[in-house]
Amino acid sequence: MENLLKTKTLTGAEIIVKTLQNLGVEKIFGYPGGIVLKIYDELYKQNEIRHILVRHEQAAVHAAEGYARVSGKAGVVLVTSGPGATNTVSGIVNAYLDGAPLVVLTGQVTADLIGKDAFQEADICDITRSCTKKVYQVKSVKDLEQTLYDAFNTAISGKKGPVVVDLAKNILYENAEFKGLPDTAPACEAAVDVTNILKELSLAKRPVIVTGGGAKDAYKEVRELNKILKFPVVTTMMGLGVYPAEDENYFGMIGIFGDRAANAVIKESDLIFSIGARFNDRITCCFEKTDLEKKFIQLDINEREISRVIKAHDSITGDAKIILAEMIKSLAGISFSAKWGDTERFRALNVKREAKTNMLQSFEVMRELDKFICGKDLTVTTEVGQHQLWAAQNLHFSKPGKFLTSGGSGTMGFGFPAAIGACIYDMSKPVVCVAGDGSFQMNLQELATCRDYNLPVKILILNNGYLGMVRQLQEKQCDGRYFETKISNPDFMKIAESYGLKAYRVSNRAEVLPVLEKAFADKGTVLVEFIVEPMEVL
Repeated sequence: MENLLKTKTLTGAEIIVKTLQNLGVEKIFGYPGGIVLKIYDELYKQNEIRHILVRHEQAAVHAAEGYARVSGKAGVVLVTSGPGATNTVSGIVNAYLDGAPLVVLTGQVTADLIGKDAFQEADICDITRSCTKKVYQVKSVKDLEQTLYDAFNTAISGKKGPVVVDLAKNILYENAEFKGLPDTAPACEAAVDVTNILKELSLAKRPVIVTGGGAKDAYKEVRELNKILKFPVVTTMMGLGVYPAEDENYFGMIGIFGDRAANAVIKESDLIFSIGARFNDRITCCFEKTDLEKKFIQLDINEREISRVIKAHDSITGDAKIILAEMIKSLAGISFSAKWGDTERFRALNVKREAKTNMLQSFEVMRELDKFICGKDLTVTTEVGQHQLWAAQNLHFSKPGKFLTSGGSGTMGFGFPAAIGACIYDMSKPVVCVAGDGSFQMNLQELATCRDYNLPVKILILNNGYLGMVRQLQEKQCDGRYFETKISNPDFMKIAESYGLKAYRVSNRAEVLPVLEKAFADKGTVLVEFIVEPMEVL
């Protein structure tokens, strides 16, 4: 009865804004258009939700993902119909493969025109059905409020991911009763049986723990568990920071561009305990099938991941945080047989890089950055390419959610807007974006967003004059026939300055640290271009 007395009639646009407020949404990343003007008008009338105006819809989705990955909340995107909606697809795919919770609100033509090729109509529901957890199309204002609650719940529950809510224009102007927050019963935690998993771990002689992106919310439990077990720990690129890089039991990142020590640990192990790792082809290509299928114990929140790539000897499905906590409680009285012996021999396998020319090397820049940001608890994002891997290999993280990169999709143009989203969540500290000269040009227009909101984003461009990752592949696979990978670049300093931002150019080793100090001393956005060796390879 009390809820009924509180109901009132609102337009669909008002219901959207009120529902988002009730859901605790504080930021929306978007770009306006005719279809969604009514929503923008309602946003104008309130002060609880701040809209962040980007310069391209793809950047809106990447920024929302950056925001989601540092905040733990669902990122929210608002775009118009047609090309406004279709421009979000690359960002949605990225979030889907990397498990980032997003709610993407897209405008749509009026319900009576859907399917008739009206102006700026696109079937965004069918387009995104394969790269979202769920898609919704709202044609009746009466369905709107509940659909939004369902969409947010879908995005953040289980394996997190993006959802699309397609909004027919007519519902924004039609009226319906607004009921407010629904009554929800607290979720019951199901009992978890970890007996078999612990038995397998206790019998192994050379067990290893692999942490993936799915373990980041359980990082405290991972660390507490391994204080007791003292097993070697390795990570995927998406799991960097789940286990502290400085710990004596940490051996680095596995995979094609990972640490030799980490890959060697996997090869010599007799049991692999995988926590939230998908083991995609960037990892499996480094190993024989027998390296991975000897005894593979898999913990994942997504039942469909179990045995999807590697046949699991045993598995457990559920929230890693809950399952690991239960394992910790159940350790009493269990003895473990692990006897790795000398593990330091693995670290000796890692590549000792040295500069092969007089030019500044990318790995040297990353090592200087690593020393400079040590202890500052900063978030680093990357674009995609060689620079991404130089960063992953040379930067060290003690917490999850401090290294934001595009894993499954490998999306050029991700890192810069992701840095913007991370910065919007917490502007008290700078966010570092490591970019390549090719990737940065995918979304460099977002310099305007940085200027408009006075964001302390530090953009570090490793400029080698090539699409470096593809050039490296051409060197190895095409006998050095470089084709369409040498690129002409704008003057990045002048571009930054044209937006009213400070910029520096570095071409020798002695300048790296002094310029980093200048860039970080500045309270706003600063671009630093490093002229690096063009033929450097990973």
